[in-house]
Amino acid sequence: MEKIKKRYLSLDVFRGLDIALMIVVNSPGKYSTTFSPLLHAEWNGFTLTDLVFPTFLFIVGNSMSFSMGKYESLSNKIFFSKVFKRTLIIFLIGFLMYWFPFFENGTLTSIHNTRIFGVLQRIALCYLIASVVLRFFKTKGAIIFSLFALISYPIILLAFGDLSLPGNAVLKLDTWLIGASHMYHGDGIAFDPEGLLSTLPAIANVIAGYLTGIFLQKSGQNYKTIAQMTLLGAVLIFIGLSWDLLLPFNKKLWSSSFVILTIGIDLIVLSLLVYLLDILNKTKWTYFFEVFGKNPLFIYVLSEILVITLFVSRIGDNSAYDWIAENIFVSSLGGYVGSLAFALSIMLTCWVVGFFMDKKKIYIKI
Repeated sequence: MEKIKKRYLSLDVFRGLDIALMIVVNSPGKYSTTFSPLLHAEWNGFTLTDLVFPTFLFIVGNSMSFSMGKYESLSNKIFFSKVFKRTLIIFLIGFLMYWFPFFENGTLTSIHNTRIFGVLQRIALCYLIASVVLRFFKTKGAIIFSLFALISYPIILLAFGDLSLPGNAVLKLDTWLIGASHMYHGDGIAFDPEGLLSTLPAIANVIAGYLTGIFLQKSGQNYKTIAQMTLLGAVLIFIGLSWDLLLPFNKKLWSSSFVILTIGIDLIVLSLLVYLLDILNKTKWTYFFEVFGKNPLFIYVLSEILVITLFVSRIGDNSAYDWIAENIFVSSLGGYVGSLAFALSIMLTCWVVGFFMDKKKIYIKI
């Protein structure tokens, strides 16, 4: 029982670290005065912030390595029922989050301009496809699928467009499939960084997390295991850096080099956590992140709803979000530190909710 407890502690802390960072990077006080590591690369390139989402997909796969075994004895009908139900719920939560707050000036807002794809929607689709691949094609088939996805994806990009923002195949497919009005417009044009086509390589992040979880369970948490994971992580980082010379790191296109790089980094970070928590038993610092890790989906959605609510609420001529950031944090601490402090305040607010949920043993699972 002790092994299982430690295993889940490592996973909870890994997940919690990622959720905490995700909230911070999603809620800067002022984008113009945000420290550069807390911003996404504008197009090609890589920052700390770009690591957050692929890491969450890796963790989804890691979690699946503990749950998929329970599905092996189920009939295909029950398996698909459970997987489709979870997929639909996560996708729907993501869609409703973009439609929130639903009403404007007392009138129900139209869904005709609501974004369809997004963070939770990509998680749902990656979970669905990875689950099916792993059930029917097992480990070897999942590796072959991942290699096929990573090799074929850049070929598709170059065959049907280029690697620019206005000319890429991800944008073209989404425009044809769902229309510009249902896409993200934060880059100045209708383009969704979680578009349907770029979900293909993202599945490899989930499968990599799953295979890592299986490897940990079979090999045990020992020096040999973390040495092998660290070595593989370093090799993948080298391959990613080499591939970047031909196919640049690009989080918004989810380029194959980006996938390889992020999997490599995740392997090394997870190895470090296993070393600290399971081998050295250095666990006194972990509870803060465990709180996030035990209710990750709920706390992430809470943070998004909190930020959206602040944006749509007004204080004078400004949104409550901008007013609080400017008049409470930036005016007293300066632009960069104030923006970071505001983001940390959002993160800590969500942590307090998670803390009380943990004390009440309330864990929301889907």
